[in-house]
Amino acid sequence: MIRDLTSETVLITGGTMGIGLACGLAFAARGAKCVLTYKWGTADEDEVLACFDRCQARRPDIIRADVANADDTAALMAHLRNTTAGVGVFVSNVSAALMVGGMADYSLRALCRSIEYSAWPMVDYTSRLLDTFGRYPRYVVGISSTGVDRYARGYDFMAASKAVMETLCRYLSYRLEASGVRINVVRASYVKTLATEDSFGREFAAFAETHGPKGRTLSPEDVAGVVLALASGLLDGMSGQILTVDRGATFVDNVLGMYAEHQGPREGA
Repeated sequence: MIRDLTSETVLITGGTMGIGLACGLAFAARGAKCVLTYKWGTADEDEVLACFDRCQARRPDIIRADVANADDTAALMAHLRNTTAGVGVFVSNVSAALMVGGMADYSLRALCRSIEYSAWPMVDYTSRLLDTFGRYPRYVVGISSTGVDRYARGYDFMAASKAVMETLCRYLSYRLEASGVRINVVRASYVKTLATEDSFGREFAAFAETHGPKGRTLSPEDVAGVVLALASGLLDGMSGQILTVDRGATFVDNVLGMYAEHQGPREGA
């Protein structure tokens, strides 16, 4: 049911690990040419290529490009202009923010830096692609998290920047409607990735497995499947939407819900 992607170019920021890598593999397995970006020192290119080879997926272009660096962005657009006729799908996946330990960590500079990395690239890259190719991507997908409206320790600035992304998505849906762009945000709950481990510590994964809603921990592939679906052509009636991907965890992620989960077989099972 997925449309033919062999002539499609897909740009994914932060595409060499976690959710970004899973998205790249999902698109490339269906024939798309993927361009994956990463920040200096955060990718093993040989291992990334090996992942694609193991999946018998089309090999991607891997480009070092810091989303908050204007020179890197210009170089990336030049590479795209020289190697493809246009970008049909753009996945804005990069996130970076100061982990907050207390009020002493609050600063306008840190907040603005978080927005610059975690929200603004969805706007900036979309606009730059218009400048480069004379047209926007048909599909733009931002990656957010449930930390926007549910507490996560130290997540203050990341949550704020993702809230900015989600708000801009709704307004961009209106601004870009006449150009035929479909822009949506995928809001994921807890996903097992190195980035999550770096943010919350190694002990959190074990705690989540023991105390969280059973069977509802997401894999990067779960999120990638939703991103692929949004760019499949089957969901073109949706734009400006914030889609929560959580295996139903949000509904039971409360004291009563978690208590019921750990009491034994589910009701009606």
